[in-house]
Amino acid sequence: MQKFETVFEVDASPDRVWGLLHAPPPPDAPSPRTVNYPGGWMKILLEGDADGQGMVRTCEFGVPRYLGSGGKAHSWEIVTEVIPGRSASYEGIGKPLWSKAAGSHTLEPLAGNRTRLTFVETYHVHNRILRALLEKRVHAHISRDNHELYKKILGYLGAVTQVSARSIKV
Repeated sequence: MQKFETVFEVDASPDRVWGLLHAPPPPDAPSPRTVNYPGGWMKILLEGDADGQGMVRTCEFGVPRYLGSGGKAHSWEIVTEVIPGRSASYEGIGKPLWSKAAGSHTLEPLAGNRTRLTFVETYHVHNRILRALLEKRVHAHISRDNHELYKKILGYLGAVTQVSARSIKV
């Protein structure tokens, strides 16, 4: 199993960061609705409760082309735990490598109306041969994209500083 953690500090309050990451759908939004982002999209099939807990979504995101999937992977995810204004977690399954992922982001208030955001994701390929051959490299690719996506999104709120980023085998 691979684990990736990245930490950012942003010049915005936790409420503003939470509001950006967990904005409610517009009143006239179609159901299901699709959110496009660099390198992929997320289709929200079920919005979940008022805090987003129970949200069900499918995603498309980039993976290395050598997997034979045209450089795209798909996941099916559910938001499993939300503490409004503080943290949100999800679990999912993905292909082409038939994998399990779990992730979370946590917000921590800092002095000067700033916020520290910590994103953690684990990734586990079920097939032991593919796990040994590909899990680390594929997860590094996915994590790089997630890292850049958070950095770009947080940049809409203010200056963003990367505190740390690391990948480890667990």
